[in-house]
Amino acid sequence: MGGPNLEVFKFGMYIMFPIGIMYYFGTNLDSRFSVPDFWPKEDQSHRIPFERDEIKEELERLKQRRLARRAQRIEMEHEGKDTEVTMNREQQAEHPRPEPLEATHMEEPGKSQIARQKGWGSWFR
Repeated sequence: MGGPNLEVFKFGMYIMFPIGIMYYFGTNLDSRFSVPDFWPKEDQSHRIPFERDEIKEELERLKQRRLARRAQRIEMEHEGKDTEVTMNREQQAEHPRPEPLEATHMEEPGKSQIARQKGWGSWFR
């Protein structure tokens, strides 16, 4: 049928095709798919209290926050408003979400630009 040269060629393609695809698409992924300000900075994230006094202060702060929300919810229920929808609207107004497509940008590394100019076989050279 084919002979040993065909088998060597097929074996080479079976081995080199996945390696070539991984090399072409797998290089420099950090710059290709990076989203700026995705992770919060250390001062923006929560700090876990470890000391006994800090834990008591945090529990007291959470208790006051819970009681304030409860008082607000009870007041709204007495007025006859729907508490769930109103509370969520207020939270969304305070902390609006950015549009995902506006916050995302994609940077192409130089290697893929060269590959686009020379064609799909540029990674063989």
